Amino acid sequence: MLPMAQVKACLPWIWGESLCQETAERASTLTTAVQLWRVPIMHMDGVREGYQSEGLRKHGSFFPETQCLTIVFKGRRKNLDLAAQSEEEAKRQAWPRGVFVGRGHRSLSPAFFPYISCIWIHDILHRADKNKDNKMTFKEIKDMLKMINIDMNDIYAYQLFQECDKSSNDRLEEHEIEEFCTLLMKRPELEELFHRYSGQDCVLSAKELGAFLQDQGEDADLAHAHTIIQTYELSEKAKQHNRMMLDGFMMYLLSAAGDILNQEHTDVYQDMSQPLCHYFISTSHNTYLTDNQIGGASSTEAYIRAFMEGCRCVELDCWEGSNGEPVIYHGHTLTSKILFRDVIEIIRDYAFKHSSYPVILSLENHCGLEQQVTMVRHMKAILGDMLLTQMLDGQVPKELPSPEQLKGKILVKGKKLPDLVCDPENMSFLSDNNEEEEEEEEEERVLRKDRRRAKDTAQISQELSDLVVYCQAVPFQSLEHALRSQQACQMSSFSERKARKLIKESGNGLVRYNTRQLSRIYPLGLKMNSSNYNPQEMWNAGCQLVALNFQTPGCEMDLNHGRFLVNGRCGYVLKPSFLRSRQASFDPESGRGPGHRATRLLVKVITAQQLPKLNNKKSSIVDPFVRVEIHGVRADCSSKQTEYKLNNGFNPRWEETLSFQLWVPELALVRFVVEDYDTTSCNDFVGQFTLPFTSLREGYRHIHLLSRDGASLAPATLFVHIKSKKM
Repeated sequence: MLPMAQVKACLPWIWGESLCQETAERASTLTTAVQLWRVPIMHMDGVREGYQSEGLRKHGSFFPETQCLTIVFKGRRKNLDLAAQSEEEAKRQAWPRGVFVGRGHRSLSPAFFPYISCIWIHDILHRADKNKDNKMTFKEIKDMLKMINIDMNDIYAYQLFQECDKSSNDRLEEHEIEEFCTLLMKRPELEELFHRYSGQDCVLSAKELGAFLQDQGEDADLAHAHTIIQTYELSEKAKQHNRMMLDGFMMYLLSAAGDILNQEHTDVYQDMSQPLCHYFISTSHNTYLTDNQIGGASSTEAYIRAFMEGCRCVELDCWEGSNGEPVIYHGHTLTSKILFRDVIEIIRDYAFKHSSYPVILSLENHCGLEQQVTMVRHMKAILGDMLLTQMLDGQVPKELPSPEQLKGKILVKGKKLPDLVCDPENMSFLSDNNEEEEEEEEEERVLRKDRRRAKDTAQISQELSDLVVYCQAVPFQSLEHALRSQQACQMSSFSERKARKLIKESGNGLVRYNTRQLSRIYPLGLKMNSSNYNPQEMWNAGCQLVALNFQTPGCEMDLNHGRFLVNGRCGYVLKPSFLRSRQASFDPESGRGPGHRATRLLVKVITAQQLPKLNNKKSSIVDPFVRVEIHGVRADCSSKQTEYKLNNGFNPRWEETLSFQLWVPELALVRFVVEDYDTTSCNDFVGQFTLPFTSLREGYRHIHLLSRDGASLAPATLFVHIKSKKM
C-alpha cells in the first residue's frame, strides 16, 4: 500500500475552466464558467492544444488559441473544452503539460498501474468521510464498503475495523485507514500462487521466478528473471539480492507483462508488404454520425475518434450544400450537416496520427457536377501530396499494392468513368445501378421517386473520376463474372444481407474473390438505432472492409476492437494464409479446409477485482458471473459461464474451468464478459475484453476490463489461468 502522501501526489484530477457552448450558442458570445473538474485519468484519451475541437473552432475565437485546450475522453463522453483567463496564467500553470494523457493501462509506467487501486480506494474513502475530519467511524467504513461494491458481513467487517483501531477510540485515523485498506486489498489467490514457488522463506529467488516463468510459457533464463525483479520489486534491499517479495510479484502480474494480451503483438509485427486485399481493414460506416442515423448529430469529431481507434476506411456521404459548398450528412434524414471541406481538414490533421498506413475515403457521391469539382479542389488543396492521384508505377496492376507501399497515402473509393478505348466492357457503366443505389438498397424502396428526379445529378465529373485509382467501385454481377473479368483495382460493396447469401450459397467463391480484390460490407439501411451486424461471419469469408457504426457500442464493436487490437492497432491485420491463396478451398460456412489443427482451450476463471457499481444506490451490490465467448466459424462459436457470486463485486472468487474446442483457431476471437445476475430481468453488463485467440497468452493472466463503449474500467480486472493444447 502506498503512503497516503504519495497517493495524494498521484491523484489524477485536472483543473480548468469549462467553455459553456450552450450559453455561447444562445447568447452568440462565449462565456466561461469556472468549475472544478475531477476526471479519472483512465477515462482520458488525449489532450489537444489550441482550436482542436469542433466546439473551439466554432466558439473559441474570443480566446487566443494559446490559451485553449481540449481534453478528449474515451467512449461516447463529450470533449471538455478549457480556456485559461490569460496567456500568462496558461504559461504559469503549464496546464497542457500538467494533464496526464493516458491511452489505456499499457501506456502507463509498469510500476504505476497497480497504484491505481490504491488511488481509487483513497478517493472512495474521501467520499465516505462525511464530516471531512480524516477519520472514519465504523458506519462510514460500512458506507465505503458498499461504495466499492462489497456487502461484507458486519461481524467480519467490525473485526477488521477493531484490528486496525490501535487507538481504541472507535475511529480509524490516517495510518489506521491505510492498514484497513491493506487488509481489504489482500489477494489470497496471488499469495497462494507466490508461496507455491517461493517456498518456506516467502521470497522468490531469480531461479524460483524462472520456474514460474517456465510454467507460464515464457523466457525462463536467469537474466530475464533478474530484469523482472529489477523492474517490479519495490524493496531496494530485495533488488540488491535479486529477490522478489509478494508486493513486487503482485505488481508484475498486474503490469502489462502479466496481461493476457501478447505484448509482442501490441507493435506492428506482421508482414505489411502483401497486397491490400490480404488484410482485414478497420472500416467505419456513416463515420460522420455521433448517434443514430435518423436524427443524430454529424460531427468532425466522429472522424477524429475513428482515426484514433485505428480506423483506416471512413465514409463521406456527400450532398449538395448552400453557397456552392458540399456537405456531409445522412441524406433524407434529420441528421445535422457538416461541411465537406471541414471533414477533409480533419482527415489531413488526424488520418496518420495513430497509424501511418493508408486511409481509404469511401465517397458516397450525391452531388452535381459543379460541387463534385469543388470536392476535388478541396481534396487536392487540403490533402496535397497525401492524396494518391495515380498508379504507383503508372501501370494497371495485376495485384493491389501493399500497405507498406502506400504508407501515408489517402485513397479515394468511388465511381470511375470508363475508358471506352481500353475497356469497352464498361460501356454500360452509366446505365447500371449506381453505387449509391446499391449501397442504399433498403432506402431505395422508399426513395425511388427522389432518385429518379436526382438522376441528372448522379453523373460523375472527370475530375472526381481521376482521383479514383485503386478502389474503383463497380456494380457486382456475379462471383463467376468477377473472378473472370474484374481487375485488381475494382471492388464491389455488399449489404450484410447480400453478403450472408453469398456466403451461404458460394462461400468458397467469395473467399477466392477476396484473395484478389477488396470487398466492402455495410449494414442494412433504415435502422433507426444504427445497429450493427456480426462482423465475424464476414471476416470468415475474407471480406476486408467490414463497415460498422463506430458510434454504436455493443458486442459487434467489441469484436471489431478485438480484431484490430493487435499489430500495433494500425488498422490492418493480415488474414490467415488459407484466406490469401487464390486456390483457397476454405469454406467459411463449415470451417472445412486444409491446414487447420483443432485446439482445446481451457480457461480457469479464478477471481475478479474491484468491479464497478452499476448505479449509485448504496444498497445495490453486483452479483457477478463471468461468461467466456468464442466467436469464429460456426462450429467454433460457443459460450460458457461461471456461477454467480452473491453481493460481491469487490473480490469474487470462482475457481471454475471452462473448456472449448476450436477447429479454426486462426479466425477465433475470445470475449470475456462480466455481467450482474438478475433473477427477474435481463442481466446487466459490467465489463468486457476481447482479443484474438492467436494473441492470447497462456498461464496466470490479468484481464483489464473495458466499459460498453471501450473505456477503461481500471482498476477492474479478471484473474484467469489459460491453457491451450493442439488436438
